[in-house]
Amino acid sequence: MVLANGVEPLEMAAFTDILGWADLLGEERIELVIAGLRPEITSTFGVVIRLNCLLADVDIDAFDALALPGGFEPSGFYEEAFSEPYLEVIRQFVDAGKVIASVCVSSLSLGRAGVLHDRQATIYHQIGGRRKQQLLETGAHFIDRPVVRDGNFITSSGPGTAAEVVFMLVAILTSELNAATIRKIMRFATPE
Repeated sequence: MVLANGVEPLEMAAFTDILGWADLLGEERIELVIAGLRPEITSTFGVVIRLNCLLADVDIDAFDALALPGGFEPSGFYEEAFSEPYLEVIRQFVDAGKVIASVCVSSLSLGRAGVLHDRQATIYHQIGGRRKQQLLETGAHFIDRPVVRDGNFITSSGPGTAAEVVFMLVAILTSELNAATIRKIMRFATPE
C-alpha cells in the first residue's frame, strides 16, 4: 500500500484491517507493506503514520498488487499523490501486469500516471463534479457506480466503498470463497 501525506484514515484502515484478517485467518498469507515518499506521514485528520519502507526501496517484483487509498486536498494529499516518484510506482505495477486497487480520489493518481486512458473508472464526484471532470480529462470513461473493475484496475467512489475494494482485492489475490469467508468472520454484511 502506498500512502501519500493527507491520506484518508478510513480508506487506509480498510486495507490494513481486512488484509490483516485475511493474513491471519484466510486460506493463504497476505503480507501488507506500507510505503511512501518519507518514513512518516500525517493523515487527513492528524493521525501520524510510520511507514514500513520508502517508495525508492520498493521491489515491484516482490508484490502482487498495489493499494492506493485516497486523501484530502487541504491536507496536502495531491502534492505527494501527483508527484513523479508516486506516479512512477503506479506505472511500474501496470507494466508488470499487477492489480491496482484504488479508493476515492486516488483514481486521479492513476489518471495522472497515464494508465486509465480508455478504461472504465469511478471517483468521488458528489460536490460539483470537479473530480469527475478531472478523471475524464485523463482519458478515463467515468462509470457512476460505487466500485468499478476494469481488468487489473479497481476504482471506487468514496471512503464508504473502501471495504468493498479490499474484499474484491482479496478475491483476486486468493479466491472468492476466501474473500467471502473473511467478510463473514469480520461480520461485514453480505452483498445482495
